[in-house]
Amino acid sequence: MELTERVRQHFFDSIAAKEAAMELLSPAIAAAAEKMMQSLIMDGKLLACGNGGSAADSQHFASEMVGRFERERPGLAALALSTDCSSLTAIGNDYDFDLVFSKQVHALGRAGDLLLAISPSGNAANVIAAIHAAHDRQMGVVALTGRDGGQIGELLAGDDIHLCVPSNRTARIQEVHITIIHALCDAVDYLLLGGE
Repeated sequence: MELTERVRQHFFDSIAAKEAAMELLSPAIAAAAEKMMQSLIMDGKLLACGNGGSAADSQHFASEMVGRFERERPGLAALALSTDCSSLTAIGNDYDFDLVFSKQVHALGRAGDLLLAISPSGNAANVIAAIHAAHDRQMGVVALTGRDGGQIGELLAGDDIHLCVPSNRTARIQEVHITIIHALCDAVDYLLLGGE
């Protein structure tokens, strides 16, 4: 029974983290969806990056945009920068792993595009470099972090949007990140297609 209670505690903690994030971040998530939609309707694209589980989250986000979320619609221009293993390994080998995303942002990003930068700690060096590259390319940034926002929280500027999950546990932050991603996908669809 002790193990069952431990499992149940994960659910309770996840619910609490999501409730806290809902109260704190809902207006900023809506603003981020509007920013994404503005980029898309101006023929821009959404580039997403992160490491480990956050790499998977960036791929999840891009797949929901290019394919569909819950409603049929035309594909939307989105790309996860963690998916091209030849580029990732070439950049990591020839330059530095810290540059695996920023080199791609410099190559693919244009003014009016938007970067979705995901780092639970807010301190991933290659995500930070990607944000600098996005600023160089006059791109907007939506950053998903946690804890105190780390270095990412300090370098966002202008109309960048910081979605910092109010939790110190990586698992809880990641769980909220995927909920935020689903909320962003739904909000973009709502803006594009209207109510159901």
